[in-house]
Amino acid sequence: MGMEPDMKEFLVRIVQTISMGLLWMLLNMTFGIYFGFGFFDDRPSTANYIYYVGFIISLVLLILYFRKKWKGKM
Repeated sequence: MGMEPDMKEFLVRIVQTISMGLLWMLLNMTFGIYFGFGFFDDRPSTANYIYYVGFIISLVLLILYFRKKWKGKM
């Protein structure tokens, strides 16, 4: 006895959404906190600008991915 196909698809969609969000947060925390690109010393450096531009671009792409993933049939 297995799950209904619609329920299984819904649960897979939830797991993929959570895992992609956690991966995005983990990568941004690693580069921002561990490598120190998220903090300014006296003033922002080129590395800080690159980090924040990448952060914004990746956030927009993540939101577009979520919208595409959840726009499908329910």
